[in-house]
Amino acid sequence: MASEDITKLAESLAKTKVGGGQLSFKGQSLKLNTAEDAEEVIKQIVEFDGLEALRLEGNTVGVEAAKVIAKALEKKCELKRCHWSDMFTGRLRSEIPPALISLGDALITAGAQLVELDLSDNAFGPDGVRGFEALLKSPACYTLQELKLNNCGMGIGGGKILAAALKECHRKSSAQGKPLALKIFVAGRNRLENDGATALAEAFGIIGTLEEVHMPQNGINHPGITALAQAFAINPLLKVINLNDNTFTEKGAVAMAETLKALRQIEVINFGDCLVRSKGAVAIADAVKEGLHKLKELNLSFCEIKRDAALTVAEAIEDKAELEKLDLNGNCLGEEVCEQLHEILEGFNMAAVLGSLSDDEGEEEEDEEEEEEDEEEEEEEEQQQLKERGEEEQESLTPKKIIDSQASTPVPSPPVDVATFLAFPSPEKLLRLGPKCSVLIAQQTDTSDVEKVVATLLRISSVFKDEAPVKTAVHETTDALMKKAFGSATFNSDAFITNLLIHMGLLKSEEKIKAVPSLYGILMTLNHMVQQDYFPKSLAPVLSAFVTKPNRALDSCSFARHMLLQTLHQL
Repeated sequence: MASEDITKLAESLAKTKVGGGQLSFKGQSLKLNTAEDAEEVIKQIVEFDGLEALRLEGNTVGVEAAKVIAKALEKKCELKRCHWSDMFTGRLRSEIPPALISLGDALITAGAQLVELDLSDNAFGPDGVRGFEALLKSPACYTLQELKLNNCGMGIGGGKILAAALKECHRKSSAQGKPLALKIFVAGRNRLENDGATALAEAFGIIGTLEEVHMPQNGINHPGITALAQAFAINPLLKVINLNDNTFTEKGAVAMAETLKALRQIEVINFGDCLVRSKGAVAIADAVKEGLHKLKELNLSFCEIKRDAALTVAEAIEDKAELEKLDLNGNCLGEEVCEQLHEILEGFNMAAVLGSLSDDEGEEEEDEEEEEEDEEEEEEEEQQQLKERGEEEQESLTPKKIIDSQASTPVPSPPVDVATFLAFPSPEKLLRLGPKCSVLIAQQTDTSDVEKVVATLLRISSVFKDEAPVKTAVHETTDALMKKAFGSATFNSDAFITNLLIHMGLLKSEEKIKAVPSLYGILMTLNHMVQQDYFPKSLAPVLSAFVTKPNRALDSCSFARHMLLQTLHQL
C-alpha cells in the first residue's frame, strides 16, 4: 500500500466516530482489498472494548480484507448491531458470498447475540443469501429483532432461501426456550415476486412478532399479497405495512382489508402504486372505519381509485384522531371530487391531513372498464395455472404414458425468421432462430442507421432472462450486432448513446418517443456490452451519469441498475 494511501486512510480513520459502544467507518469510501489495506480498521476494532455496533456502510470490502476483519471480530462477543449496507461497491457478485461467510462465521465464533443486521444496498443476488444463511440459522441470530435487506436483488430463489433460514432460526431458538422475536423486516426492491413473497409469508406466520414489514417494489401480485395478508393476521403487533408499488388488484386488496380488521396496532399503511382500484379501496375503507384507531398514515396514491371510492375512504377516517396523512394523489377523481374531498375533511376538522392532489388523473368512466380488466387478469391467471398444472402433469408421466404420447404426431412449431422475431420478440423465438441467430440478425440490420441499431438492440434485450440459454443467445446476438456497428467508420457512437437514452426514457427528446416498458433487459445487456472490447470506453461516463440520476423506471429495476453501475465503476 503506497505511503500516500496510508496517510489518506489514517486521516479518514481519524474522523471515525466512537462512542456508546459504536465504532463507525460510515461513508469513508475505504477501499479494503487486502489484509494490508485493512490493518488500521482491524486495529480500531481490536482496541475497542465493549464493541456493540459496527458501521461499515459506504466502503468496499474485498474477500481478503473481510477475512482479516472477521478474525478481529471473533473476540467481540458483545457485538449486537451490524450496519453493513452498501459495503461491496465495485465488487464482483462472486466476491460477496465468501466475504459474508467469513464475517458471519466470526460472529458465530464470538458468541455474539445480534439485535440488528443490515445488509441493504449490496447487489449480491440469490447466491449472496447463501453467504449469510448459516449466520441466520445460528445462535448469533436467535436474538435478532431487525433484519434489513433492501435493494439486494435476492429474486425468488433468494427469498426462498431467506424464508427457510428464518424458519430454521425460529425452530432452533424455540427449542432453547427463547423463540426468534423478529420485529422489523425490510426487503424492498428485491424482485421477490409471488413465490418469494409466499415463502416469506410462511416464515412470518411462524414468527408472529413482526411490528414493521417493508416490501415495496417486489413485483408481487394478488396471490403473493393474499399470502402476506394471511401471515400478517398472525402478527398482532404490526404497526407498519409498506407494500408500495406492488400489484394488489381487487383480490389482494380485499384479502389485505380483512386482515386489517384483525389488527389493532396499525399506524402506517402504505399501499401507494398498488392498483387496489375502487373495489379494493372501499374494502380498505371499511377496515379503517371499523377499527385502526392508532392509524397515523394511509397511502392509497396512484391506485386507479375513482370518485365514489375516494369519497368512501375520506368518510372512513372521521374518528381517526391520530391520523396525520391521507394520500390519494394520482387517482382518477377530477377537480370536483378533489374539492369534495376537501369539504368532507374540513367537516371533520381534518383538512390538514390530506396530501397534495396535484397528480390527479382526472375523472374516468366508472366500473365497466375496471371489471373488464379484472376479468382479463383472472383469465390470464387461470390460463397460467392450467399451463403450470400441465407442465407438472407432463413431468409426472409414467414411462407407459410417455411411450403413448410419443406415438401421437407432434405438432411442429411454426418457422421463425429474423423479421418475425424482431416484430414480436420472445426468448423462444430467439432460441428457435438457431445457433446462427447472432450472425443472421447482424447481417439483416443496417448498421449505418443508428435508429435501426437501437431498435434492434432494444428488441434483443427485451427477451433477456437469467436462464443460461437465453442469456447466452442475447449476449452473442448483441455482440455480433454492436461489433459490426461500432466497427464501422461511419457509425456515430455519440448519436447511438443519445438515441438509446431517449428510448430508455432517461433523456428527453423534442419528438414524442415512447420509452421501453421495462429497463431490466437493456440494463442487463448493457452490463455485458460495456465490458466488451468493441464498446467505446468514452461512452461509459455518459451512460453512468444518466443511469445514476433519480428515475422511477430505473428504481423499479434497481438490481440491474446497481449491477451496471458497479461494472461501469470498474472500467
